[in-house]
Formats: sequence, structure tokens, C-alpha cells
Amino acid sequence: MNVTERFLKYVSIDTTSNPESQTTPSTESQLTFAHMLETEMKEMGLADVSCDEHGYVFATIPSTVSEDTGVVLGFIAHMDTSDAASGINIHPRIIKNYDGQDILLNEEANIVMSTKEFSCMAQYEGQDLIVTDGLTLLGGDDKAGVAEILTAAEYLLSHPEIPHGKIRIGFTPDEEIGAGADFFDVKKFGADFAYTIDGGQCGELEYENFNAASAYVDFAGISIHPGSAKNHMINASLLAMEFQSMMPEAQKPEHTEGYEGFIHLESVKGEVEHASSLYIIRDHDMELFEQKKQFMSRAAAYMNAKYGEGTVSLRIEDSYFNMKEQIIPHQHLIDNVLKVYEKVGVTPVVLPIRGGTDGAKLSFMGLPCPNLGTGGHNCHGRFEFVCIQSMEKCVEVIVELAKLYCK
Repeated sequence: MNVTERFLKYVSIDTTSNPESQTTPSTESQLTFAHMLETEMKEMGLADVSCDEHGYVFATIPSTVSEDTGVVLGFIAHMDTSDAASGINIHPRIIKNYDGQDILLNEEANIVMSTKEFSCMAQYEGQDLIVTDGLTLLGGDDKAGVAEILTAAEYLLSHPEIPHGKIRIGFTPDEEIGAGADFFDVKKFGADFAYTIDGGQCGELEYENFNAASAYVDFAGISIHPGSAKNHMINASLLAMEFQSMMPEAQKPEHTEGYEGFIHLESVKGEVEHASSLYIIRDHDMELFEQKKQFMSRAAAYMNAKYGEGTVSLRIEDSYFNMKEQIIPHQHLIDNVLKVYEKVGVTPVVLPIRGGTDGAKLSFMGLPCPNLGTGGHNCHGRFEFVCIQSMEKCVEVIVELAKLYCK
């Protein structure tokens, strides 16, 4: 089965994760997909195939050499898709020899993917694209990664003459809701180093990500009949608005890029008696990250001094940290990818991740784990697409990395 066939098979299965769920995996469909992969991997001939109760799927490509470096390399992808757009009833379409023009995704609903809006489309003229029908996401994030890893594994198994050491494969649930590494057994996985294969164009290499935290803010109001509210009512919804007005305008995500961090109001719910806001805090620089958290704490303290202690309750929880400090001591993880990209004719695109991956947490759990792109664009939305030639090239990258770490 080639990488395109695998990908089309996988995206037909809904594996949307649910941030409100208290279980792992957060949706039953992910466990169904995990068991499907488990069966496929056993039939393929991979060794040590396992799927635990949380939906983590592990397997081994056995070494083909008697004497190698002893380094065990891993490749990891996640099975879930984002809930930002529907992942149910995906109807992918292959556009052969793309002409570089706007793409009509859905004639009935007049949904067009515009080259003006998505300039990245231009680089794929003459290649083959897989697109949506404009009503759902595609699932390239990260079923492209799953398909690429298993296609590379099948290739290596069918070519035992290719020298490579022991390779470990891992598929995780719930990455999209920040829980992909929560039950990842690093010791059982048994790799010295790994790469996540997750999102982004082929050639991307990412080993820096945001430091991340969530801030939960509760506002306690006093409800009085509005006819007699003077000097008595405290409107919790207005408190939430006042708190937000204190946040720096320049640090909203819509005003930031590259290494610039932000404080983002994700949601707000409120009535007169009670209101609550959820923020996410992001910065690549740890000092600036801490400054953002301290700023929010000072804003809460100011409002408590103004309206009375207990009016504003702030709870900040760290989510993950910048994996750069865990990767830099293992510079070979970066250098070897650049060597492979040069060998297979891929232009490297080294970027900081304006988000996080399983690899960020795994790096701090003792498994240094940069991220490589899969050939996809516009993830989490109806205009998501992947390039078939890019997916094929990503398979080649995985195979070449496997060979390189044998030396």
C-alpha cells in the first residue's frame, strides 16, 4: 500500500479529540483507530506491536545489522484530529497536475480555496494535491504523519538489505488537546531519540516551541435588581471585560509572529453573579513567559484591591516548555536532518513552532524529539490540503534517517 492509499484510508475514520472529555483517549473513535493500526502493523510484520488501554500504539522495525551504533531511533505521530472543524464524513479529492489557480472545493456551496488567500498553493503547481470538499478538515494533521511512518516501515521491512538499527514507532492520541504525551511510556518505548512527524510542509524542521500556560480567571459579582442597584451591584461580566482591557494590546496573537509571544483570551462566559475567562499564555523566551504570568497576577491583584479581596481569582497552570534546551545538547538531531534533506533534494525550512507538539513534552520526559513536516498546509480547517509528492518525499526522509543512525 502506498502512502496516498494509506492516507485516504485513514482520513475516512473520524478521530476528533474532545477537550471536555475526562478520559484518555478522549474519544472512543481514537481507540478504534488505534486497534485498526495495531492489526495493520501486525499483518505488516512489525515486531513488538502493542496497543494499551489509553490508545498508545508502539511497534519495532528490527535492526538489519549485527553491529551498529546501538542507538534506537523513534518516529512518532498522533492519531487524533482537531475539533476546530468537522472531522466526520471527510470527502477528499485528488487534483492531478495542479494548475496553480484557485480551487473550487464545493460547487454547491461555492467554497473556493483562493491563491490570493493561501499563497503557499503556488509552490505546488504541476504536482498532485489532496483537498477537502470545503465542509470538513482533511486530517493531514496528523494522519499524513501516520501514513508516512507506516509506509516507510513497510519499505524497510521489504528491503532487509538496507542497513539500519532498531527503529521504534509510536502513535499517540489526544495531541490536539495537549494530552498526547500524558500516558506515553518513554521507558517502554525504548528509543534514545525520536522525531515527531507532524504537520507543516515537507522540509520543515522544528526544535523550538512556545513555553505554554493556561490562565483560569473567575470573577465574583453581586447581583441586585437593576432598579435598586446603585452602589450595590458588581457585574461580574463587566469585571471580565475590565480585566481583558488591562491586557497589552500588542500581545494579542493577531499582532504577533515569529518569536513574539502572546496572551490570548480563548473564551469568556458571564452573568452578573459570576463570570469566567480562559486565557492561554505563550512565549519562546522563558523570562518573557514568566513576565506575562506575573503581569496577569498583578492585574488580578489590582482588581481585588479595587473591588475587594476575592473578587478575582486567578489560577495559572503551566502546560509545556520550549524543547530547545533539551534538543541543543543533541545537535546531531538537527544536523542529520539537514544532511538528509540535502541528500533527497528537500529545501530545509527551520522554524520556531508557534504552538506545541508531543515532542515538547517528550523532550522533557527524557526523549529528545524535534518535529519534521509532513507535506500539509492549512491544518485545523476546511482549506487543509496535502501534496502527494511531498508525502512521498517525507517517506524517503524517514528511510534515510533510519539508515543514517545506523552509522
